Amino acid sequence: MIDIGVITGSGIYELPGGQGQESRVVKSRFGEAEVAIFRVGTWNVGGISRHGRGHYHLPHTIPHQANLVALEQLGARAVLATTVAGAVDPGIVLGRAILFDDLFFPENRLPNGEPCTIFTEPGDPERGHFIGDEPFSPGLRRKMELAARELGVEVAVGGVYAHTNGPRFETRAEIKALNAAGVAAVSQTCGPEAVLAGELELPYGLVGFPVNYATGVAKPESKEELDRLLALSARVLPRLVLRTIETLEERDLGFDHGYVYRMQGGVG
Repeated sequence: MIDIGVITGSGIYELPGGQGQESRVVKSRFGEAEVAIFRVGTWNVGGISRHGRGHYHLPHTIPHQANLVALEQLGARAVLATTVAGAVDPGIVLGRAILFDDLFFPENRLPNGEPCTIFTEPGDPERGHFIGDEPFSPGLRRKMELAARELGVEVAVGGVYAHTNGPRFETRAEIKALNAAGVAAVSQTCGPEAVLAGELELPYGLVGFPVNYATGVAKPESKEELDRLLALSARVLPRLVLRTIETLEERDLGFDHGYVYRMQGGVG
């Protein structure tokens, strides 16, 4: 039913401009996911608001497995995702989107503490290990970069995205550790999505929008400035994602950054 999946973060609870939008609840062994189905250019799109209407989910209750499996069941061949984030690198400019190219998520845990994987059943014929050149699709990143240029949206291309389990924010010591690991920005939602998309061999592209400096990086922003940047992200990111979708070609939907080493029958 769909070609492209979109998962949006804080402040973006639906994508504007889609044609013929309908809502569908998709059930899987991981639960239910509500998907808005609409058309953008030549592509059928399935949109998921990861927090839900009214920001129903804080990060620790987001059903990541249900969301990704729902998009796959509907036929998605690629996923674009957005997140607002806290800048860990003090050189990051707030309000300038980041097209991430690497991931810091060493725990590999879902919010409930379980391992972050689709392969939860022993003996599953599809079980295996995701071996990635990188966690984010280079092809989708290039398309987002080109779309940003067309729109006049300033972006930073490349950067390490860090995932931490919320809902509390990180301490100064934790941010120092992330900074030492070369992290550009951090949020509490997209690590599981990148891993699960990789296991499903779905190209996954992530654009982040830094709206504040993480704890201890710089003087905290005022509530008014944070509100302004959150509102800006809700205007910029949908435009960037929709324009990217309009420019996608068939060749952009190939899984270009790794493979799953299947374990059916064992090794050897």
